[in-house]
Amino acid sequence: MTASKHQRSDRVGVYICYCGGNISDHVDVEKVRADVEKIPGVAVARTNMFMCSDPGQELIIEDLRQGRIDRVVVASCAPSLHETTFRGAITRAGANPYIYEHANIREHVSWVLHGDRATAKAEKLVAAAVGKARLLEPLQPIRVEARRHVTVIGGGIAGLKAARVLADRGLEVVLIEKSPFLGGHVARLDRVAPHGEKAADLVAELARSVLEDEAITVLTRSQLVGFDGYVGNYDLRVRAVSDGDGEGQGTYVPFRGVSGGTPPELTIETGAIIMATGFRSYRPRRGEYGHGDHAEVVTLPEFIRRFSMAESADGTLVLDGRIIRSIAMIHCVGSRQIPGIHEEDAEGRLNEYCSRVCCSAVLHAACRIRERFPGTRVHDLYRDIRTYGRDQEELYQRASGAGVVFYRFSPEEPPRVTAAQEGAAGQDFPLRVTVRDGLTFGEEVEMGVDLVVLATGMEAAQVGDLVAMMKLPVGSDRFLQEVHPKLAPVESSVAGVFLAGTAQAPMTIGEACNGAAAAAVKAASLLGRGYLELDPFVAEVDPDLCQGTGDCVRACLAEGALEMVEENGHARARVVAARCLGCGACVAVCPTGAIDLKGWSLKQYEAMVDMIVADLAEST
Repeated sequence: MTASKHQRSDRVGVYICYCGGNISDHVDVEKVRADVEKIPGVAVARTNMFMCSDPGQELIIEDLRQGRIDRVVVASCAPSLHETTFRGAITRAGANPYIYEHANIREHVSWVLHGDRATAKAEKLVAAAVGKARLLEPLQPIRVEARRHVTVIGGGIAGLKAARVLADRGLEVVLIEKSPFLGGHVARLDRVAPHGEKAADLVAELARSVLEDEAITVLTRSQLVGFDGYVGNYDLRVRAVSDGDGEGQGTYVPFRGVSGGTPPELTIETGAIIMATGFRSYRPRRGEYGHGDHAEVVTLPEFIRRFSMAESADGTLVLDGRIIRSIAMIHCVGSRQIPGIHEEDAEGRLNEYCSRVCCSAVLHAACRIRERFPGTRVHDLYRDIRTYGRDQEELYQRASGAGVVFYRFSPEEPPRVTAAQEGAAGQDFPLRVTVRDGLTFGEEVEMGVDLVVLATGMEAAQVGDLVAMMKLPVGSDRFLQEVHPKLAPVESSVAGVFLAGTAQAPMTIGEACNGAAAAAVKAASLLGRGYLELDPFVAEVDPDLCQGTGDCVRACLAEGALEMVEENGHARARVVAARCLGCGACVAVCPTGAIDLKGWSLKQYEAMVDMIVADLAEST
């Protein structure tokens, strides 16, 4: 460590946010300001209704430009929301962005405490931040070279869209698809809700533009089996797989990728990765609404594929040679499951989320049936109709106008699907559906049908191997999880790995393409300059104190972040800054105190603890 480290600043600026009442309703913000400005080293203490607003940021910028302060503490909401905001403001003032410390007095205080206790805790947290800020040193970001190359995993509509946008921005792209085909689930559809475009046309245009672009290499029958490196410089091992690993997509998808001549295994050098791994359709368990017990019970994806080859008999639908006079379509199969009501899967899990697209898909199919085959009756059994988004609600109105009959059921008493009993009225129908209809004040309605169609929801794709390999976060719904739904909606917590389409949540085709384009633009902006600047919060080794025990290397949580090297005949630890997580595991085990963390040194921690345990009144 250099001798200049940990010299205390006496010009700390403290800025405390009301957060529009989120904080000030429970914390006496002005009392906090009045007490904090008495702490040694605090030159300025100010409050603002919204520190993240332009006027709030201008307070910081003006004080820095006028030389009143040389360190900044912001007390507001979680740093994950606005840390970059305040660092940006400091940069605009011409100062080093790493002279900043954050105190979270919303999530850690006002949302969990009230009254005097909240104010007292807020004062302690701000005082601790001041203690650390006084010892902050200007740091420089870590600059690493970055490959202008992106790998897209998944050849569905989102993966194709991401590849197209990346190539348009001048980056080289490799697209990896496990199956022999491109297009994913969209290519299995006939027409797309709400306007009825041909799915094949959508896929054809996009796939063709990808396959014809020299900047894009498409590898089908391939999967990722090795992942190493760091943002801007990842090394991926890709292995060829058999057609049998493609989940049967070859039955439905018209476009083959380019995989001829691909070796059994190859290494791809890339700068960023876009996860466009898609989803899988919920598969009803045997007996769920009669599925598996009756051949006449099918899922909506299965029905859509059969419907594309439908025939007519005097205005009545004919599927696979069978006349379909009456259809029951049941919503929310495998979605919005409720603990204690619905049966858990083999792993003890439920799909408690709404799959979002099912209602529109069901109504679009119902409209097409009634409009093309008016001789076929359609019964729509739903819990709630959720046709969100532009032009989606018109599907419900259109279905009603086309003669679709609606029944509303409660999850506690779902519809029952049984075989028609011999001798019963309407026994010429193979199935009977019974539902207690909330639209008719709980009347039990029974109908004979030739076909039951289950609107199955979306489930996360089976990418557990990739999640474990790349250490990707997943949500409780098992989809890949973004850093923040508003501030970082397509970024994962692994730097340089982005999320696209239904890999992260149920989406419509339009939403999936928009998300894929956003991920592509983020990746392109990350790699566009050919180099990256990473936060400098990494370990550093004092060679004069290091005795080369290797304890730090064994404790390191990031493979390759620490290595032992020979210097002047002695073994010394060396940090590979681009790989370092800044976790501090090495600091804890070093017997000589030779390792510390930039921006989070032990001296800074000690200063924070001293401020927390001290009586604030005495310290002032």
